Amino acid sequence: MKMMFSSRCQQGMRNENQDRTGIELNEHTACFLVCDGVASLPGGELAAQIVRDSLLEQLRDSEGFTPAMTQAAIEQCQQTLLAAQGTNPKYARMSTTLAALFIDRKQQQAWWAHAGDSRVYHFRHGVLYQVTRDHSLAQQLHEAGYENAGINSNLLYNALGVEPAQPVTFSDVITLTDGDAFLVCTDGFWLNLTTQEMEHALRMVNACEEWLTLMEQAINRSVKSDNLSALAVWIGEPQEATLFYSQADVARFLPTRY
Repeated sequence: MKMMFSSRCQQGMRNENQDRTGIELNEHTACFLVCDGVASLPGGELAAQIVRDSLLEQLRDSEGFTPAMTQAAIEQCQQTLLAAQGTNPKYARMSTTLAALFIDRKQQQAWWAHAGDSRVYHFRHGVLYQVTRDHSLAQQLHEAGYENAGINSNLLYNALGVEPAQPVTFSDVITLTDGDAFLVCTDGFWLNLTTQEMEHALRMVNACEEWLTLMEQAINRSVKSDNLSALAVWIGEPQEATLFYSQADVARFLPTRY
């Protein structure tokens, strides 16, 4: 199964970058993940590092993935993080988001997991097919029809390290098909892009590195305050499975020349 990927991890206007990205890849399996330390509490960058390293270490050199195996691995990440909280009172509440894509290359199957507001997007034939549902007050307000409630809508009700602990959300298992594309990213990335912009960019490129570059350029033209972290994953040949891009797509992303 042909698979290509590319990654970004860029510091925005923050004093530090609490994002972490990770990849574990062999001929049998693949895992692509992002973690975003919760900035309102001390130790967010450490929490993100612990979860990333723990998950990748457990999956290293695996000859096959199952949803149960990956769920157990994430539960172990949670326990490792809680143990680390107990070693330093300063970091007793450190926590992090997680979005992870798991691929069994032999079975040609994929599934994903998330906690918090880091996301996994799945595109099929150049169109958004599925996206994770944020564990945030913003998502709850949106679903209730309140877009401008005048309160801090970025509050999370689930992340690794928070108490009381809540289950991480897992997707169903899907069968991969030629032309599938995935975007695994933190909120600093997706907050500055619409789904339509992601789709338009995907239909304009021949490589996943180019896809990330176009989206990054669109973000850079807006107010880039948060850290930007993303992993793009292509299955097969997405550029051959999508529609030809339109002139509207070109105008959206290419700078005006005078």
